[in-house]
Amino acid sequence: MKPGGSRVSRFRIARTFGCLFLLLFGVTAAQACVDPASVCTRAAGDSFALIEKGRPAAILVDAGADPAVGHATSGFAADLERVSGRRAALLTDSGKAEGSAVIIGVLGESPIIDGLVASGKIDARDIAGQWEAFRQIVVDRPLPGISRALVIVGADRRGAVFGTYDLSERIGVSPWHWFADVPVARRSNVFVTAGGRSDRPRVKYRGFFINDEDPAFSGWAKQQFGGVNSKAYARVFELLLRLKGNYLWPAMWAPKSFALDDPRNILLADEMGVVMGTSHHEPLTRAQSEWHRLRGDGVAGGRWDYRTNAANLRAFWRGGIERMVSKGGGAAYENVVTVGMRGDGDEPMAETTATELLETIVADQRKIIAEVTGKPADQTPQVWALYKEVQDYYDHGMRVPDDVTLLFSDDNWGQIRRLPDPAKGDLARSGGYGVYYHFDYVGGPRNYKWINTNQIGKVWQQMDLAYARGARQLWVVNVGDIKPMEYPLDFFLKMAWNPEAMTAEALDAFPARWAAATFGPEMASEIGSLMTGYSRLAARRKPELLNQDSFALGAIGKDALDGGEYGAIVDDWRSLARRADTVRARLRPDQRDAWFQLAGYPISALSNLYELYYAAAWNKALASSNDPRANYFADRVEATFARDAALTADYHSINGGKWAGMMNQVHMSYVIWNDPTRQTMPSIMRVGADTPPDERGVQPVFGKAASGAGDRIEIDAADVLRSNPAGGLAWRAIADLGQGKGAIVPLPQGRPATKPDTALRAEYDVTTGFSGAARISLRLAPTLDTTGAKGVRIGVSIDDRPVQILTSALTPTPGAANTPEQTAWIAAVIANAHEVAAVFPRLTAGRHTIKIWRIDDNIAVDEIAIEPAKSAP
Repeated sequence: MKPGGSRVSRFRIARTFGCLFLLLFGVTAAQACVDPASVCTRAAGDSFALIEKGRPAAILVDAGADPAVGHATSGFAADLERVSGRRAALLTDSGKAEGSAVIIGVLGESPIIDGLVASGKIDARDIAGQWEAFRQIVVDRPLPGISRALVIVGADRRGAVFGTYDLSERIGVSPWHWFADVPVARRSNVFVTAGGRSDRPRVKYRGFFINDEDPAFSGWAKQQFGGVNSKAYARVFELLLRLKGNYLWPAMWAPKSFALDDPRNILLADEMGVVMGTSHHEPLTRAQSEWHRLRGDGVAGGRWDYRTNAANLRAFWRGGIERMVSKGGGAAYENVVTVGMRGDGDEPMAETTATELLETIVADQRKIIAEVTGKPADQTPQVWALYKEVQDYYDHGMRVPDDVTLLFSDDNWGQIRRLPDPAKGDLARSGGYGVYYHFDYVGGPRNYKWINTNQIGKVWQQMDLAYARGARQLWVVNVGDIKPMEYPLDFFLKMAWNPEAMTAEALDAFPARWAAATFGPEMASEIGSLMTGYSRLAARRKPELLNQDSFALGAIGKDALDGGEYGAIVDDWRSLARRADTVRARLRPDQRDAWFQLAGYPISALSNLYELYYAAAWNKALASSNDPRANYFADRVEATFARDAALTADYHSINGGKWAGMMNQVHMSYVIWNDPTRQTMPSIMRVGADTPPDERGVQPVFGKAASGAGDRIEIDAADVLRSNPAGGLAWRAIADLGQGKGAIVPLPQGRPATKPDTALRAEYDVTTGFSGAARISLRLAPTLDTTGAKGVRIGVSIDDRPVQILTSALTPTPGAANTPEQTAWIAAVIANAHEVAAVFPRLTAGRHTIKIWRIDDNIAVDEIAIEPAKSAP
């Protein structure tokens, strides 16, 4: 079809997009409802009136329904009231229902649902036996007294839960309505079109890890609920389920224990349908702090060392599995049991790779599981987390039984370290593979815990690769305090539900769609652009790594100061902050609490931090030469330091102090990898002369000129002039990835290596003004070789010259750097960029074409530069 297509084709595309928008993010009056079981604000044919003239339909559920279904049904009833303004009737007796009703139940467990199946009123064969699948279908005259119903059928209990909360989101109730105070728009009429739709997850276990939670999450929970207890977890569980997640690693920083701190925690997780786990270093459901808290009661004691204290450790772990099966009636609380062992306090277990010892530990743990559950060990879901040095055991040949899920990890900074290799037959194992990912981390080269600095484009690129390579059993992400990771967590769990639907095109559309769902369609594009712009700027340097020496200043003139690179970055932040202020002014008053949490505070706080360090940099530079302009910048440091505290206070005052304590994380003036004990203003110096009233002509450099500095030419990789596909592969720009407009990635991911002669390349035309040897450099978003080989390769050439193969070889290090690859990795994660380069001799001035060739998978190029080489090769 020619570009633009026919009028009919364009109409169909627009209609499909509109329905998808409705399907994912709620209703808008202007959009036609044509797909089966879609949500709209007007009646269409045989549609079901969920809310009509302000009156919600009744909700019917079996009296003996699973508690998880009961919790979700109650939540949905509250959602209907939020939308309509009137309470929905919640019924357990079908004889009392009349008119229209929403019927919710589980296939094979609900007499009402099974009766509808038996009578031929509904067909649920497409979801029968499927994990967490659901079907929503409009049915005429399903039961006596009910003229029309919307039936939500779950293939299992969580299928019913997800089918219910899916409808809540589609009628305009954000999963974040409580956890980020996202308001719900009132609607007098909401209809569901005739027909049915079904859905199911593609990743089996999907969830997050509350970690590094002191002082923020813990302090907040103590103020709001009296501790990290079942009252707090009730909110966490609901958020998880509304996001269609099913799996949680609970908060565990000492001295916390999910089981000991509040016995109601385990019961509530089961009642609501949440699958519990424990973190990568907490075997057999035991929180690490339990080892120290239970000393002397017969289940713990001595050193955390299997060589010298195996009997006590086995008794301790046995207690964890006994607790798991204590539900009664031969049933166990749902849990994915962590196996393996690390050292006490999340440290390496041994100085060397203790493969034989760890194999013995896992075998003994599985014996405990089998003995206590009374079933073969392979009937209890288990996971072995290949985190940090534990991956070395795997790389050295350690294996566990096939039913154990192998949980690969990233490097704690967003780069996945290892993935299964389909070419080696890795996908045959029954337990499958998963990924443990990080939005938050405590460790080297420095902690990052305060604020969201994660690009969803990077999350997409890494997790799309993971899914393509067969890691489909378990995805879990470390979210620290949950807030302020709302945006990337929302994306992560939406993608985990169906990675196949989260295409590159869906990724591009996500920011605006998320904004429309959260703040309405009027400013969706602008807010989505702000979110992408924020993450691009935040990705340049995590705030904990930022200081007055992070970027270069320009020249100090007598009458003017050149802001240099630092000034250009600060100017970008100022521009973003001004745009954010403009958006805020146009929001309704009831939207501003959510806005401040999700966008306003991150933008204001991080831009202010850049202003603080920028002023500190100028103060230091000017004071060193006794320049009185230093005093102006000393005042600016003091003002921005005070503003940081004021912004935190504003956050803690939201909604009557609902979030007090949540932004208590120390986030400035780091000198080592770990937290400072308190917020400390950067040092300033004053000189004797009076300070002038203004900046005396500080001129930031506005971005980078297209021709670059001098003979250097810099090209944003997203500005692809030509992308030549080959073999089903093509380069594609990913907007929210890297530090420019976007990075190019070869898609689809998960394919074997290719050679330059396949013609798969991206091309860029440049005109150089110099002759001689030329250096072409590629700035890459950091990635790792997930195959365990020697690095990720990419090709570069110019004109018709031979391709040079470049290798990005980064090696994460849990300890001190002692190899060039480890040193390069540290530099790469600090700068969130890594450079590779090639030199081409005897280049003439004039027009040339630079070509980028895909060799290996998992490569992302965000900038190309050409300049004179210092010397010919």
